[in-house]
Amino acid sequence: MRHAVRPVRWVAGMAIALATVLLIASCSGQRHPAASNAPSAAAGTGAHGGHGKPFTPPAVAPLRASERFVNLKLPQPYTPSAPSGGTDEYRCFLVDPGLTGRAFLTGSQFLPQNTDIVHHAIIFRVDPGQAETAGKLDASTPGEGWTCFGDAGVEDGDWVGHWAPGADETLLTQKVGYPMPAGSKLIIQVHYNLLAAEGKPVGSDQSGLRLRLTDGEADLAPLITDQLPAPVELPCTAEESGPLCDREAAVRDVVHRFGDQAGRSVTELNGFCNGGRPPVAAATQHCERKAEGPATVYAVAGHMHLLGRSIKVELNPGRPGARTLLDIPAYDFDEQAIRPLPEPVAVKAGDTLRVTCTHDAGLRKMLPAMRGLPPRYVVWGEGTSDEMCLGLLMLSPAAGAAG
Repeated sequence: MRHAVRPVRWVAGMAIALATVLLIASCSGQRHPAASNAPSAAAGTGAHGGHGKPFTPPAVAPLRASERFVNLKLPQPYTPSAPSGGTDEYRCFLVDPGLTGRAFLTGSQFLPQNTDIVHHAIIFRVDPGQAETAGKLDASTPGEGWTCFGDAGVEDGDWVGHWAPGADETLLTQKVGYPMPAGSKLIIQVHYNLLAAEGKPVGSDQSGLRLRLTDGEADLAPLITDQLPAPVELPCTAEESGPLCDREAAVRDVVHRFGDQAGRSVTELNGFCNGGRPPVAAATQHCERKAEGPATVYAVAGHMHLLGRSIKVELNPGRPGARTLLDIPAYDFDEQAIRPLPEPVAVKAGDTLRVTCTHDAGLRKMLPAMRGLPPRYVVWGEGTSDEMCLGLLMLSPAAGAAG
């Protein structure tokens, strides 16, 4: 879950800064009604997975050959405060796994402490030079960490893990891992959602992280996380009205809450995915791009927010040998697990990757956390009342294909 989509060198043409997130709408304390394609009057009465109650991590899988655990936590407790009158803050924290030699990250488990406000987290690896830049940014920012809507706040951080409801540690059986050079550090980007606090004190958070590391001598193929975003252009329903049902007003509101990069993300996503044509308001949107080089895909995931209905990731749709890598016809925000493929899938240079999402503005009136919010034309954004369409591929580029 990153929220600014930046170029991934393995994928051609993604000249935008939109890394997005895996993740994230409000910590609203209800079961997501989109888990059923036929919403009922009882929808919205359950609990958000992992939110609003003490987090109990799943049982720890045993260490495998040459693996070890490293446990980290935020350097100091942090009390979030949403800027610009919003209900969301994205905060980045620099942590040091103490790597004196090369290693591979083969698994990670985020450990949220204050689940009333911790909504999701993304883990970025930065090399020693980037870590120095991040350290200076941290030191120059009041309080622990720094505000980081859109991305980690430093150039070229590599996404190596994330947590959202249902997305706990996933271990791949193949010999793969995220490279961790000596001296590299991690940036933990935490999405704090304050909507449920209703103006009351939210308390502090000092979440943690358990890393599964193997020594750098292991013969592992290097992993990267590739992001496949698509635009969101969801109009208000016929029964809704209000100032934010105007697209331009809704985009201005996103920029007000999250900064200029939020507006650029909306514009550049449409420009890339829609060929520069004017945006088309519709519940279903998709985006395609070509693979620059060969790779092997081992696992997939999909992310939308609370208005998500379905998400699909396809390889070479409409062509001989087409494959569906991910198909979630009834999207459930509480179940965002990474899904290992039954068998790794080879991707060739020039292959087409497509992500397709369907959202439903009608869910807005069914969700307790959103009933008090004004109706809006929904575009790509980091907040509770915004949306995303994001496919994630955990893959290993062929030698020389990663750039």
